Amino acid sequence: MSQLESLQSLTDQARALAQGPQGLTMGAPEAEVARIMQICNACRYCEGFCAVFPAMTRRLEFTAADTHYLANLCHNCGACLHACQYAPPNPFGVNVPQSLAQVRVTTYQQFAWPRALGTLYQRNGLTVAWALTLSLALFLIATMVIQGSWWQRIEGGNFYAIFPHGLLLWMFAPVFGFSVIALGLGVRDFWRAVLPMDGTNPAPIHSAASAEAAHDALRLKYLDGGHGLGCNETDDSTTLWRKRFHHATFYGFMLCFASTSVATLYHYVWGWVAPYPVTSLPVLLGIAGGIGLLIGPAGLLWIKSQRDPELVAKDQTGMDAGFLVLLFMISLTGLGLLAFREHASMGTWLAVHLGFVLALFLTMPYGKFVHGLYRLTALVRYHLERRRPVPGISAE
Repeated sequence: MSQLESLQSLTDQARALAQGPQGLTMGAPEAEVARIMQICNACRYCEGFCAVFPAMTRRLEFTAADTHYLANLCHNCGACLHACQYAPPNPFGVNVPQSLAQVRVTTYQQFAWPRALGTLYQRNGLTVAWALTLSLALFLIATMVIQGSWWQRIEGGNFYAIFPHGLLLWMFAPVFGFSVIALGLGVRDFWRAVLPMDGTNPAPIHSAASAEAAHDALRLKYLDGGHGLGCNETDDSTTLWRKRFHHATFYGFMLCFASTSVATLYHYVWGWVAPYPVTSLPVLLGIAGGIGLLIGPAGLLWIKSQRDPELVAKDQTGMDAGFLVLLFMISLTGLGLLAFREHASMGTWLAVHLGFVLALFLTMPYGKFVHGLYRLTALVRYHLERRRPVPGISAE
């Protein structure tokens, strides 16, 4: 049988798995991953690169749910593409990173709640992010103009004198609550779709497996290319900068979240009302997090502009850029608000900053933010799977 005949046979087998569990349909992106995984399963040259390939070897066939699980295990380091003897222009056309990236985009759409919003954001991520921010910021500035509080110096930088605490709570609580519910429903449905099974029963979650998954996620273990040298970006050379910028983004976000959490305790538990001095814990955490959210997203945007287009999904750029731009601008305007909080422009800084924060909350369930939650879920399944046999294939 020729290579082209073998390729057609694999494609037909993949498409024969037309329906996955939990209603997931084997569309074109899933069928392409299933085809490629069958080729990789026969080769196994990349078996030690990352979690995708050991997980792959535990399957003889690939359902739609399997492809979504494997896609979210992939960290898109690019090592397997540069090592593959069947990569384009070979007739087999094996491109693992790009095919898995395309299914990840499908994952964000399949499990978005409500789904229509996910489709809109994925197709127009950067446009939607800017439009939401501009609309919200202009609304807040118009409110200040009507109140006569725009462009005036506030003693002590007290932004509650412009937007009272109760008003801010009324504005943010419903948006944040909606985002949490939408994210929770999406992760729940994704977990149910890729849930590991013991025969016909769901496998119980193992605490050790969850701990290993968290360890891998917090260290970004699989952004080292499987060899500790980092990701392939444009050629066979490797770099750790993508991993470093991801760390700066993640831990910058977590420091900002810690800042907000500490400020909430200050306000509701001890009755210490903002604004807080620069040397206070919430402000110091916010400054550190803000610096991380300037460096990380800026670095990732630069890397994305330089990456080999063969490594990424063709319709993912706007969604990724929208998320990174929002994080960068939240940090920039937040630090600007701190620097100019006793200047007459403080109200404008505050309105623009709140506009970006609200836009982030509204788009979180539908864009790149969810990839961290889905990836952690996939890693939990991976470590569960390693501890139990799969029918027909022994455990590791």
